[in-house]
Amino acid sequence: MSGILGYATYLPHYRLERKSIGEALGGPPAKGTRTVASYDEDSTSMAVAASRRLLPRLPGDLAALQFATTAPAYLDKTNATAVHAALGLPPGVGAYDMGGAVRSGVGLLAAALASTRRNLVVAADIRSGLPGSEDEREGGDGAAAFLVGPGEAAHPVLAECLAVASATGEFLERWRVPGESFSRRWEERFGVHAFLPHVGRAVAAALAQAGVAPDDVQHLIVTGTHARAAGAFLRMSRAKAEVLVDDLAATVGNTGAAHPGLLLASALDAARPGAVVALVVLADGADVLVLRATEALAEHRSSPTVAEQAAAGRRVAYADFLTWRGMLPRQGPRRPDPVPPAAPPALRSEEWKFGFTGSRCRDCGTRHLPPQRVCAGCGAVDHMTPERLADVPGTIATFTIDRLAYSPSPPVVAAVVDFDGGGRYRCELTDVDPAAVGIGRRVEMTFRRLFAAGGVQNYFWKARLIGDAAVPEPQGV
Repeated sequence: MSGILGYATYLPHYRLERKSIGEALGGPPAKGTRTVASYDEDSTSMAVAASRRLLPRLPGDLAALQFATTAPAYLDKTNATAVHAALGLPPGVGAYDMGGAVRSGVGLLAAALASTRRNLVVAADIRSGLPGSEDEREGGDGAAAFLVGPGEAAHPVLAECLAVASATGEFLERWRVPGESFSRRWEERFGVHAFLPHVGRAVAAALAQAGVAPDDVQHLIVTGTHARAAGAFLRMSRAKAEVLVDDLAATVGNTGAAHPGLLLASALDAARPGAVVALVVLADGADVLVLRATEALAEHRSSPTVAEQAAAGRRVAYADFLTWRGMLPRQGPRRPDPVPPAAPPALRSEEWKFGFTGSRCRDCGTRHLPPQRVCAGCGAVDHMTPERLADVPGTIATFTIDRLAYSPSPPVVAAVVDFDGGGRYRCELTDVDPAAVGIGRRVEMTFRRLFAAGGVQNYFWKARLIGDAAVPEPQGV
């Protein structure tokens, strides 16, 4: 039996209050919040964050990693390879992108469910628009990852796939020209007229294929690129309010290619064994997935849940949000631009740079960060064993708060971290309130983008506080 063998999600640390947009630019007030990727995050780093939560469940015979986004860090170059390297996957596991369209996320999941091999499917997106636009206000950032394929005793199916159905149409409802950072949309009534026939056909075909009556669906998810068309379908379907899965519009926003997976994960967080889940996605037509939760789901739910992540977070000022998005140019540092990383040394240090892999001396047990050939403890040469530390927590031994160093989110907090089991390294903290940092605080590593220079994204690892308490709200707009 094929289906979902594991799932995990990631919502970034920051939240933008929608009312702050109106306070800054004028216009009607808006309620709720949207998730905001930090200045050092992109679709690749968020894909890593979601996928890392699935690492303990990944099988040895994983066939491929497949990545969907509408906001890729690179074109021509495969972005999934950076995710592959950060996860420390074997070279024999393929890594492939499916990008450009919002529909790519659900398309990858549907294709993986039809495969006879186990695949890791991850979708991540950063959604925005022109300042003051509906897309900026109602968008959101996030990622969702699924391990999909046939089950076995060690990897039981958590939700079996009952049906997959699609209806495709060519109509110009939403589009973005390559090189532009925002989407264009047609008049809303046209979208309702264009979408409804397709979603009706796809839903009818999926329910017939699954042998499920509409009243047998316990969790109904309806999402897509056109909120008004999704609402019109819900009114036509006369679905009961108690079966509708929250679309997270009030707290997260629409996360584009990642949103179908995010809402499916939210449904699985609450589904009981035997419950039928229907995922309806409106994007360039319609796609419908029908799944049934199994007895194994209760023991293998994702942690943290979508609801727990949506309820957390720190507020970000609207001016900072615009700066992080590149919409508000600010005075940069009066110092030379950063030098882009060179390809040859990055290749030589791939396991360290992407996998945060150190080394341990086989003679005396001393751990080294970064990895070394000569042991600092006993002087042995080339007696080292690689050790991945990306998933090893640590403790802050000392730290400094630098208010002079340039950062899109000042001040810079740097800490010396002692890792459990040995090893010390100095690194930057991220998603942090300086007042919450202290010697003895526990941290975990997170994959981030240090900077971009010369068209090259310089990825590496930063530390993040574990169990960070509530932090003060930023002042101003």
